[in-house]
Order: sequence, then C-alpha cells, then structure tokens
Amino acid sequence: MPTLAIVGRPNVGKSTLFNRIVGSRRAIVGDEPGITRDRLYGEGEWRGRSLRVVDTGGIVPEEKDFMPAEIYRQAKVALEEADAIIMVVDGRTELAAPDIDPARQLIRGGKPLFLAVNKVDTEKQQRLTDEFHRLGIRKLFPVSAEHGRGLDDLLDAIVETLKLEAVKPEPKAERDAEEEVAVEPREVKVAIIGHPNVGKSTLLNLLTGSSRAIVSPVPGTTRDAVDEIVKRDGKSFRFIDTAGIRRKGKTHMMAEKLSVVMARKHLEGADIALLVIDATEGVSALDAAIAGYAHESGRSLIIIVNKWDLVIAGDKSTSRHTKAARMRDSKRPADRSAYEERLRDALKFLNYAPVLFVSAATGVGTEKIFPELEHVASERRKRIGTGEINRFIKQVDFDRASVPARQQVKIYYMTQASVAPPTFVLFTDHQVKLHFSYQRFIENQLRRAFGFVGTPIWIKNRSRD
Repeated sequence: MPTLAIVGRPNVGKSTLFNRIVGSRRAIVGDEPGITRDRLYGEGEWRGRSLRVVDTGGIVPEEKDFMPAEIYRQAKVALEEADAIIMVVDGRTELAAPDIDPARQLIRGGKPLFLAVNKVDTEKQQRLTDEFHRLGIRKLFPVSAEHGRGLDDLLDAIVETLKLEAVKPEPKAERDAEEEVAVEPREVKVAIIGHPNVGKSTLLNLLTGSSRAIVSPVPGTTRDAVDEIVKRDGKSFRFIDTAGIRRKGKTHMMAEKLSVVMARKHLEGADIALLVIDATEGVSALDAAIAGYAHESGRSLIIIVNKWDLVIAGDKSTSRHTKAARMRDSKRPADRSAYEERLRDALKFLNYAPVLFVSAATGVGTEKIFPELEHVASERRKRIGTGEINRFIKQVDFDRASVPARQQVKIYYMTQASVAPPTFVLFTDHQVKLHFSYQRFIENQLRRAFGFVGTPIWIKNRSRD
C-alpha cells in the first residue's frame, strides 16, 4: 500500500486534511500551532484505491529548541517513507519564507508532490491562490479540508499519479475457504496510560523497536494517540501511546483538554492497559484516578513501575525525590516487595493486576512485558463452563461474606455470560442490588479458583423467577 505524507508549517490544517482523508477524527485539531507532534498513521480509501496516510508535526527547519527540532526530525522520517507528498499551505495568508524553504527541499527530493492551498472556502479566496505558484510546485489544488471543498480533484490526481489500481473484492467462496485454512490471530490492543512524563513514549519506542513517539523531559510531549503494530510469535499487538491523562484543572490549553478526551476514547478501545508509574515519585492521586478509570471501563491492567533504575541508584535519587523516599523501605531503598506492598495499599482495587519493575530507558525488566501481555490477554478471554462454575458455587461458604442481613440473597446457580472482561450472572431468590462486599467476596473466590490474572471481573445478579 503506497504511503502519502502530509507536511507543512504549523497551523495550516494538516491534521484536518488527514482526518478528512482517513475518514475519522484520529488527529487532534485546533487553532494552536504545533498540536500534532508525533507521526500519526491512518488508512484512507478513494474510489476503491487504498492509501496509507501519515500526518506530521509542523516543520520549522530553523528552530533550535528541542521540541520543534524533534518534530522536524519525525517529519523527515515520514518523508523518507512516503511515495507521494502533500504540502499544505494556508491560503488565507501571504506566501512566506517558512513555506518557500521546505518547498525547495521537497522539490529536490524528486517524489510526486502536490500543493494543497488550504482554508479556501469561497471562490473569491480561490482567485487569491495564484501567488502560491511561485513555490514551483506544478500540481496546485485550492482546498478546504474543513468543508471538503476541492479534495476530489486533489485525490484524483494522487491516485492517477501513483497509478493505483482498484482493489477487487475476492469471491466469497474463495474468501471463506482461506479463512477455514488459516484464521488470522486476534489482535491485542494495548493502551499505554499514565500521567505526563512517566516514560510512556520511551516504553512504546522500546517495545516497538522504533522512534515513532517523541521522547523528551517536557511533560505532555505526546498529544495524539500514536499506534504501532508489533507481531511476535504469531501474535499481533497494537500499541497505543496515549497522551498523559491530567486532572481537569491542569489542562489549560484546548489541545491538552482534547488529548485527555482522546486518551480516554482510545483506552475504551483497548483490551489491556499498561499503567505506567514513575518509581521515583510513587503512586499519586492522579495515578489512582487513571487506574480507576481503566478498571471501571473493564480494561485488563498491568502495572509498570518505570525508572526503577533510578530508585536502585539509592542515595542520589533520595535527595532529589521526596515522594520516592516515602515509597522506599527505610533500610533497603530498592526493596521491591516493600515498594509493591505500599503500591498495592494505594491501589487496593487493582489487587488482580501484575506489577513489573522496569527501566524503559535501559531496557532492564522489559523482557517480561510481552509474556505478561500474552498471559493477561488469555485470562481476559477465559471462559468457565456452567457445570464447573456450579461445582465451585457448592464449595463456597457464603456465610463468610460480610453482608447486612436485609441484603442477603440465596444463590441458586451462576453462569459466565461473556468474556473480555469475564462477566458472571448470579441467579438468586429475589432481585436486589448485590452489596459491594458480597460482590468482592465472590470475586475473590472466583480468582482463587480460576485465576483471571490482570482482568477485572464483572458480577451481576438476576432473580430466578
């Protein structure tokens, strides 16, 4: 599948055009320059032809600060991968040097190049686009990415230039036969979550073996959710590095607020969440809130205690991180069991989640992540037969459950209604909302008997009558 890169200086509408081509709101858009930072990939289709589309951050080659320079580096990688390029300019502004210099570089690159003069919403504005011919890009198209104006001509030209052929659908009989011979392994979707600057992007880059996500000491570097697929031992994992989830009062800029919304959206589409915690800071109230959101939405969870190498460093980091000092054992700063005990105490509702101590920067401990992901993915989809469940029910001493007398129920039998997450239905003598302590007791008994490592268990009840 050919790759189409979208480039241009900040705030010209690249992400709006990207969203229009791929047909969804994958990239965050707004009026602030520099909202897109990492390379963001999607797939689009035009008249039966498929394209891989990559959105890039605004290119400012002369900028020396880390963030713009790193965004520029990410854009250069996208250009190297691309089979064709759309350069986007703002049709409502005059031609300027930040447009001229990149255009010259793109022309020298020799790849098929299309100039999208964006934000042209009226015929009067369209007449003002002639000056952009001075950029030297012959294929110029006045467009409005926001309203879809002019995109037909642009995409027709791209399809014709790349000589893309329409994909012919396979006959149903042949498709069914192929599916019987080899069923594609199910893709496990993994969201990397946590508050800003805990090392999520570093972890993504290490797990995927790429530099898709920008890594810097600046909190909030990732704004879009960055996807990367990894195939390992015949299994497919789709990793999503979400923007750091902040508390509402901390998200001052519109783009940061949108990042929170989209991070939650991508979390809801995931099977498993890797909750990344900064070992040098311990568990914060925001960590607990993020974990609670993942738990309540039914995502499986693995807790990643990152930057463990800094805790092992001992006295040097103790003087710099007061929160870390409180999390450490007084005699052994790097005592994992003491750290995990306090972590479990802070996240009591995640007693089912495995804890891994790693350093994403050095790779230490990260070799355990993929095996744990496979294990948790399997546990998440585990199904127990009704006969086995009811043999289990007969062995449980429900008198041990601390439940108010008026909320006690008689259980006749139980079935597993669904997986991902495992959901069980109790059939009782009357319909009543189960007391939370009763639910917790049954959940603990189920885990003791059947495992369900890393995944929440949902329990419902229904009157037998």
